Amino acid sequence: MPLLSRYYPGNYSEEQFELEKRIVRHSLFVSCSLVIILWLVRIIETEFQFDFTTWGILPLTTKGLWGILYSPLIHASFEHLIANTFPLFILTFSLFFFYRKFSYLIFILIYLLSGLFVWLAGREAWHIGASGVIYGLAAFLFMSGIISYNIRLLTISMIVALVYGGMIWGIFPIKPEISWESHLWGGVSGFGLAILFGKSASSDRSRQEEEEEDLEEDQEEENNPQPEEQEAPEDNN
Repeated sequence: MPLLSRYYPGNYSEEQFELEKRIVRHSLFVSCSLVIILWLVRIIETEFQFDFTTWGILPLTTKGLWGILYSPLIHASFEHLIANTFPLFILTFSLFFFYRKFSYLIFILIYLLSGLFVWLAGREAWHIGASGVIYGLAAFLFMSGIISYNIRLLTISMIVALVYGGMIWGIFPIKPEISWESHLWGGVSGFGLAILFGKSASSDRSRQEEEEEDLEEDQEEENNPQPEEQEAPEDNN
């Protein structure tokens, strides 16, 4: 894992390409595992006729505190879960692929902070669903790409803006049945963490890219050694 956290995409040698594939598999594993857990929770709730809603966040109540941990895992319906599955998978994969040194810390902080802020400032209602985490991830990826001034991360920012730009309307209290507070505070958490970690990720990436360039130059010199200059023969005549 320490080696994975220090590696970033670049112009690859064969060894780097193999490591890149490992990182892709790791990112897929994390994002797929998260989605599978959400679906298992919903299937268990449906098959055994449970109601996990009361495991969500109920602001400013002691029993609602547990919802900070459990609410992102609970969904009101399969439609609700389906709507969250694809963006959660894509955004989680992007986080773990492009920000792997800080990925676990950032994900956990977004997960907890978005729920905590809802508990502190949300309406008196049960708040459930992974939308807060999704908004947090989207906000982090967008903002950190802008802060970093890195072309790869800026590309991710533009993709997030184009694909999920319509999410901005979710932070307003337009539909009372939707927890817009989760959207709002998830986004705030993501923006805040991008400000804290964006520069660090950029600096670490820049150092890694410089190391990769030096390694490529060394490999080119080894593969294409310069012919030694031969001294001209002396004319003794």
